[in-house]
Amino acid sequence: MNSTPTGEQAATADQHSDPQAHPNQFALLGQRRFAPFFWTQFAGAGNDNLFKFAFTVMVTYQLSVSWLPPAMAGLVIGALFTLPYLLFSATSGQLTDKWDKTRMFRLVKNLEIGIMLIAAWGFVEANVPVLLLCVFLMGLHSTLFGPVKFAYLPQVLNDRELTGGNGMVEMGTFVAILLGQVAGGLLIAVPEVGHMQVAIACVALAVVGRICAQFIPHAPATDPGLVINWNPITETWRNLKLAHGNVVVFRSLLGISWMWFFGAVFLSQFPSFAKEVLHGDEHVASLLLVIFSVGIGIGSLLCEVFSRRQVEIGLVPLGAIGMSVFAIDLYFATRALPPSELMGVGAFFAQHKNWRVMVDLGMLALSAGIYSVPMYALIQMRSLPTHRARIIAANNILNALFMIASAVLAGGLLAAGCTIPQVFLMTGIANAIVALYVFLLVPEYLLRFVAWVITHFVYRFKVRGEQNIPREGAALLVCNHVSFVDAILLMAASPRPIHFVMDHRIFQAPVLGWLFKLAKAIPIAPHKEDPATYEAAFARAAEVLREGDLLAIFPEGGITSNGELQPFKGGIMKILEHAKAEGLDVPIVPMALTNLWGSYFSRIELRGGKNVAMVKPMRRGLFNRVGLEVGEPVPATGVTPGLLQQRVADLLQRG
Repeated sequence: MNSTPTGEQAATADQHSDPQAHPNQFALLGQRRFAPFFWTQFAGAGNDNLFKFAFTVMVTYQLSVSWLPPAMAGLVIGALFTLPYLLFSATSGQLTDKWDKTRMFRLVKNLEIGIMLIAAWGFVEANVPVLLLCVFLMGLHSTLFGPVKFAYLPQVLNDRELTGGNGMVEMGTFVAILLGQVAGGLLIAVPEVGHMQVAIACVALAVVGRICAQFIPHAPATDPGLVINWNPITETWRNLKLAHGNVVVFRSLLGISWMWFFGAVFLSQFPSFAKEVLHGDEHVASLLLVIFSVGIGIGSLLCEVFSRRQVEIGLVPLGAIGMSVFAIDLYFATRALPPSELMGVGAFFAQHKNWRVMVDLGMLALSAGIYSVPMYALIQMRSLPTHRARIIAANNILNALFMIASAVLAGGLLAAGCTIPQVFLMTGIANAIVALYVFLLVPEYLLRFVAWVITHFVYRFKVRGEQNIPREGAALLVCNHVSFVDAILLMAASPRPIHFVMDHRIFQAPVLGWLFKLAKAIPIAPHKEDPATYEAAFARAAEVLREGDLLAIFPEGGITSNGELQPFKGGIMKILEHAKAEGLDVPIVPMALTNLWGSYFSRIELRGGKNVAMVKPMRRGLFNRVGLEVGEPVPATGVTPGLLQQRVADLLQRG
């Protein structure tokens, strides 16, 4: 019997399924809950771009339309396609939350077939007004499809599959865009029968998409009682306020919209960049598009590899750094290019200086893929299921506005006399400034990046039992204390933010202190030394649990000086007493960090009669193997410091 989830089972996939059940993201293509959806969106993205590109080529090269000059064709078509995002995204988000997702998929694909039948007649008759109408209608098709696409994924994928699933969708989208544009350009260029070929291809792809949609399992409505507000202006404002209620989600929406701004600057300038700067023909312009699309696809797929199959927002700063570095280097790479006659792809490849340009462009796109996928996954995971589609719809509106702003700003800079490489340079610098601003506003991104770097380049970090960390609700995490980076390692292992209760002295460390202040860790001091700080720490800890968040404490009271597990102090019981007074019965999750003793950040070096850390950087070299063992949650009733210490000791033995 096939064990693949179907129907309602697929739509309510267990969020805590066996992490080894699906070894990688490509395994999703063999499952009904994902494969039909993937090919539906792949066919739709391919059809959008086949249609638009073929129409653009037809108007630019084959027809003479007095009221639509060739130079304006691309801008008009792009504007018409984007307009529905502004007009109908708010309504689309509501319909997606109210209706069964599968119903929405099939409705949208039925609409696509109807639009393509009209477009087919427009191509055969070379009727430009009809085709412009179809551009607008295909924009409407994409507007309706966007929220349901991103709202469907978290409904059928668990947390450990979400990054990989989004990566597959992102990769599939850009490959489909590339193939669609190539196919559209080739088909429309065939003498005499080109228009008919495009007409047939558009209708055929729409039918293929509808057939695939028929096999998507049911995904029930998340808010079936929703009353539709048909006013797009008031609903858009309401959705933005809704998203703004969750700071991390809202800032992530802005981060994604900024990526669309960033990408639009480059994509819109490819033809001119290829001709005026690289001295290449139209085939070189197509080559740039291929490099960009492949880069995005590879970056999207790498996210799951880099994230250990969890939603790892620490990758976002990595992607942002890459976007800026390679955008800036693209400017310097083009400065050394000598003037020449227009060259084809072969001659372009023969010029070794052009390889730096292609590497920069490919790595820039790869970085954008790494940047965007975790953000989409975070929004999906942190948004309320009942409002998820409306938040994504708000994101689509922001994307459209940012793309319009991108076109206006890039056009203004070019009109002011800036060269295309200079525009790229300023965009790269602006990206660095914007990214730094966002990361300081939402420190979680920066903190997770530090955690990601440490667990990938300083240590080889292996986590066992991570499914025992609650995906929602309050919980108290208790762990042994071996080094100055223990909190960072726990942060890397958890899919959710953690609030740490930490010795106030660690905040005096030059770099780590700043990081922990940024993480809003809770300082605690001995009662005899600083009673006010002591009491404030427990009050704040109770507040964290009351808000349903994760709280972590190192019950030994300090970093071990000999590598051995120290007795647990009574602070745990006081936290639990405060929680009980608030009516909270929080589970306690025991954890054990293994093989950290002797590393650079542990107190193993003797200096002035004291054991200190961070003295010999290469004592154990790089990529030390360390681990975290996560035990099963323990109920608060009847728990004692001794019992928890024994649980941690058992985990240490297991590790």
